[in-house]
Amino acid sequence: MSVPPLRILMVDDHPIVLAGLKALVQTDQSLEVVGEARDGRTALRLALALRPDAVVLDISMPEMNGAEVAQALLAEQPECRILVLTVHEDRTYLRRLLETGVAGYLVKRSAADELIRAIHAVAAGGTYLDPAIAGKVVGSGGQGGGQRPGGPNVALSERETDVLRLIAHGHSNKEISARLAISIKTIETYKARAMEKLGFKTRVDVVRYAAAEGWLSEA
Repeated sequence: MSVPPLRILMVDDHPIVLAGLKALVQTDQSLEVVGEARDGRTALRLALALRPDAVVLDISMPEMNGAEVAQALLAEQPECRILVLTVHEDRTYLRRLLETGVAGYLVKRSAADELIRAIHAVAAGGTYLDPAIAGKVVGSGGQGGGQRPGGPNVALSERETDVLRLIAHGHSNKEISARLAISIKTIETYKARAMEKLGFKTRVDVVRYAAAEGWLSEA
C-alpha cells in the first residue's frame, strides 16, 4: 500500500515568491500542497480547517504576522508542525518563535537547497534550524566565551540524554513514551533532572543545547 503524500499549507504574502515555493515543493512527489494563503488571517483559517501535516509560514504578512499566526494556531492545534520561512536572521525572531513552539526556522536564501528537507524534518516530528541560524542559537543567551550551553562538566545519564534529544526534535511526551517504552511520568522526571543539571528553563535552552551537540542534524 502506497504512503499518502504529506499535506502542506504554503503561506507567503508575495505572489511570485509563493508560486516559486509551491513549484519547488511540487517537485517532490511525497509532498502535496493542499492550500495557500497570502495573509495571516487566511493562513490561520485554512490551517485550522485543513489540518495539514506541515505549514510553511512567512513572518512578514498583512492582517496577522507569522508569529501571531503561529501562536494562535498552536494554541488551537498544538500538534501542528510549523516551518517558518523568513528573510530575518536575527536571533530575537528565532528565540521568540522557538518559545512559541514552531518546529523549524529556514532563511529564504536557503530555500532552494533546504526547503524540502526542512519540510520532511518537521513533518516527521523533528526540529529543523537553518545551519546559520543554529549557530546564532548556540552563541546566544549568556554562555560567554563560546562555551557550550550547560557548561563543559555537566553529565547527563543515558536516559536523560535520550529524553532531551527527543524533546529537542519536537516529540511529545506521549511519543517519547512510545519510543522509549517508559511512562510519561518517568519521562517528566528525566526531563526535570536534565533541565536542573543543565540550568535550563525553556525550550530555547534545550534547542540551543541540541544544536551544540549536533542532535538537530540527525536523521
